[in-house]
Formats: sequence, structure tokens, C-alpha cells
Amino acid sequence: MGCSGWAYPTWKPAFYPEKLPSKKFLEYYATRLNSVEVNYTFRSFPRRTAIDSWLAQTGEGFRFSFKAPQRITHFQRLHESGPTLEAFAGAIQPVADAGRLGPVLFQLPPNFKADEGRLAQFLADAKGCRFRMAFEFRHESWFDAAIYRLLERHESALCVAESDDLVTPDIATAPFACYRRRKTEYSEAQLAAISRGMAERAAQGDVFAYFKHEEEPMGALWAASVLASVQGRAS
Repeated sequence: MGCSGWAYPTWKPAFYPEKLPSKKFLEYYATRLNSVEVNYTFRSFPRRTAIDSWLAQTGEGFRFSFKAPQRITHFQRLHESGPTLEAFAGAIQPVADAGRLGPVLFQLPPNFKADEGRLAQFLADAKGCRFRMAFEFRHESWFDAAIYRLLERHESALCVAESDDLVTPDIATAPFACYRRRKTEYSEAQLAAISRGMAERAAQGDVFAYFKHEEEPMGALWAASVLASVQGRAS
């Protein structure tokens, strides 16, 4: 449970202590949340020095998820993406070697309509990459039984993404689950329902869930609240 980033001074003082220096943000973040979705890998590969620093600042139970490069999802649109995917896999391999890797999110553009054949070829080509994959589809044509069966065959997750404009069906297609919570506001009742759902899903396998990462600290506070609730249920 976490957010899609942590480097936000505007999260003070509601989430980060007022006097906490920015170089300590991730270390503190990891005391309240146990995962983060690294969003900037959408545009740039992470450097080894950065990864080593992230691993050193977080505990053994902390997991890093990554957004796949836009070159794969938006420019190549999953077509002939093998070399880019291989290079990206190499860049995040130190996280996998440390046993700290969550899923890689492939967020497709809203104007990318369903193409079962292309997705099938991409998944076949990606078999050599030993990381869990989650797909966030943002065109409604992807929400189809044939697509779900294809994801199931490759043990890849349908990322359950919700925003004010679109909500993905909550359908399990993998041994793990991936959620992205992007609504403008969540009531106490909605957060309680999310907590119950996360606890139930966690009984079936790993669950990765990320709230929005805007300049306001609400996403981090919602994530911390849900995590505490789920952990309380588990105990």
C-alpha cells in the first residue's frame, strides 16, 4: 500500500514532519507505508545509484513497483517492444535481486483500443522477463472476456484503476492484484469498504494498491489509513 511517488514537500506537515529534510522523505515514508509505485520510469530508466539508495532507505518488507516506459506503451504501443522491455528489465533487476520488486505497470493510452493479437504477441515476447506485469487499460473495449482469459494464461493482472471518469472491473486474472485509486475524494465509508476489500483479496495472494500522488497529502493519508485498517484486521 502506498502512493505513486514520495518526493513532495507539500505533504508537510500533514504527512511528513515539518522539519524533515527531503533526503529523509523516503525513509520516513517507509515507516508509514510499505510500497511505492515509481512513476518517473515512464520517461527515464532508474540509475543504479538511485536504486541502491532506495533499497538502503527502506526495510526488507518494502516493495517497489514501476511504471513501464512510455516508449513501450505509448510510442510502440506494445508492438516489437522486446529490446526496450529487455533493457528496462535490466535496469530494475537490482530490485528483483534484492527480493523487493512489486509489479510493473503497463498503462496504455486512452485512445489505444483493444487489440487481442497485439497483446498476445507482447505477452509471449515478454516471457523471458521474470517480473509480474499489470495492465491498466483506459479504453473500454479492453474490458472483455477474451482479454481476461489472455491475461490469465500469462498470469498478468488486470489493474483495477478507478478515477472520476473510468472504473475498471474488479476481475482477478493473476495470483496477485494491482489497484490504482485516483478519485478526487474518498469518504470514510469508501475507505472502510476499500479496507475490507483489500483484506479479503490479500487472503488470496499479494495485493499492491496505490493512491494518487498529487501535491496535496490526502493520497498518502488515505493510503496510511487503509493500510493500518488492513493490518489491524489481519492481526
